[in-house]
This record gives sequence, structure tokens and C-alpha cells, in this order.
Amino acid sequence: MHALILGAAGMIGRRLADALAAQGDARALTLVDVVEPTAPAGFAGSVVTAAADLSSPGAAEAALIGRPDVIFHLAAIVSGEAEADLEKGYRVNLDATRLLFDAIRHAHVAEGYRPRVIFTSSLAVFGPPLPGVIPDDMILTPATSYGTQKAMGELLLADYTRRGFFDGIGLRLPTICVRPGKPNKAASGFFSGIIREPLAGQEAILPVPDTVRHWFASPRSATEYLLHAARIDLSPLGLRRSLTMPGLSATVADEIEALRRVGGDAAVALIRREPNPAIQAIVETWPEAFNTRRALDLGFKGDARFDDLIEQHLAESQSTT
Repeated sequence: MHALILGAAGMIGRRLADALAAQGDARALTLVDVVEPTAPAGFAGSVVTAAADLSSPGAAEAALIGRPDVIFHLAAIVSGEAEADLEKGYRVNLDATRLLFDAIRHAHVAEGYRPRVIFTSSLAVFGPPLPGVIPDDMILTPATSYGTQKAMGELLLADYTRRGFFDGIGLRLPTICVRPGKPNKAASGFFSGIIREPLAGQEAILPVPDTVRHWFASPRSATEYLLHAARIDLSPLGLRRSLTMPGLSATVADEIEALRRVGGDAAVALIRREPNPAIQAIVETWPEAFNTRRALDLGFKGDARFDDLIEQHLAESQSTT
């Protein structure tokens, strides 16, 4: 395939490009982000890298010049930033998505171009009132601007697929943990921070109670979800083009105990509790656990234990030092 990755300089985008190159899935890669991405090392196919803002006029059309077979739409700003800056959130998360979809539509009308589009959505499309376990047919009631923007993207994806402009699938990714590197502006960032920083001997701030429960996946699993979505038959989805990915339900207390098992009491002692009402207000609207039968039936697979997420992070951190 010729794969286009939008948001290719991000953590998942980089991993996805490396996996496509290593596994031989791609003959060509087009990598686009607001900062120019780095091409995967040792890739034998052709690579185009570009810095572009998808919400700018003409940027989407330029990204599609090579007529990629598969488009991974990862480009977005995260939940905390979208809530803090309403205009930027809608420009990046909604306007850029529609500009991309319309650019594909125009190419389809002109020449029959019909790629597969893999849209990364979010658990934030769900909001109160919520049952303890969210079923596959739960209606979307987002309680944040970020969740609203992602829900709008899901509806656009379904409509443009129904009209035959592209073959789309939306993946509602669990919160990725443990995220490597520096903290970002996501409201969920502390879930990784209370693991990543203590394992590096640094203090971490915990802004919510230990009882907060959430839905997690490792960076490796998130990458595998995207690769799997590029390979499978999407016809079983029908008109319901978005689905929640398998994950691991765990409380903050579960995280801390897993950290204790892997890193010891000294690591746990580096967690400092500092309540943040703004973050708590966002997090308490998020779902805690899911029935993901639709995704499981399509062959998507998640993580088994929170300890595995931590051990994966440690192994990858050690391999890069």
C-alpha cells in the first residue's frame, strides 16, 4: 500500500510509520504533521515528509497528491488543550477533518479515487449518564469540546463512507499508557505521568482521587489497532463505522499498586497528590469500562494486565538509552 499518516510526528504516528516500514505493509509513505516528521530508518520504499497545517487551504489536497491507498488520520489537538482553546479545538479537530474528507470527495468525483480512511476517535465521545460498562450501542453524549469534535468526525466519516467517497473506519482509542517522552496537554496525561516520572526518579503530580477508573491500552496495542484496521474487511461494520477498541479497565489505585510491584515503594513515594478541580471535572465525565464485542469479533486484541503496560514502557525506555 501507499500509506498517508496525518499526525506522523506524534508518538503513535512515529510508531505506526516504523511498523509499516518494518513489517513490509507499505511500498510508499507520505508523512505529514505541523512539524516535519522523520522518515523511518531503513525503509526501502519511497518516503515524502512534509510540514503542514491541515486546516489551511490546500493542505489536504497537497497531502493527497500521491493518491494514497490508506489514510491514517491521527492529527488532532488533545482534550485539555481543546477545552482551554475552543476556537483552536474546532479548527484542528473538526475543520481540518472536514477539509480532508472533502478533498477526498472531490478526488472521488473527478477520478473515482476511493481510499480507506482510518480516523482516530476517542472515548470522550461518551458522557453522562453512563453505566458502569459501556455497551457497543451506547449513544454519543460528549461532555467536552474535544469529545464533541471527535463525535462530529465520526458522523462525517459515516456519512462520507455511506456516500461511497471512501471506505472509513473510526477507532475510539483507549487512553494510551504509558506514554513515553514529556507530558502533553491532555487531561489524561497524569495517568502516564504517575508511572513514567517515578520510574525515572522524578516526582509526579496526581490531580484526581485514587478511585478514578479508566480504560487503557499500551502504545504497542494502539499501533496494532491501526495496522489491523488497514488490513481487514470493513463490510461487517455496515453504517456504524466507528467502534471502541479493546482495553484494560483500572483505577488509579490499581496503577499505583502495579507501579509498586514493578518499581517498588521508592517509586510510589514520588507520587504527590495535588487535587486539580479542572482536570477532575473533565475526567469524571469519562467512561470507566467497555463491552467491545464488535471490535473483538473483527480481530482487534487488547492488553491483559496493567503490569504489562509498565513493563513494556521500561523495556522500550531501556532500549533507547
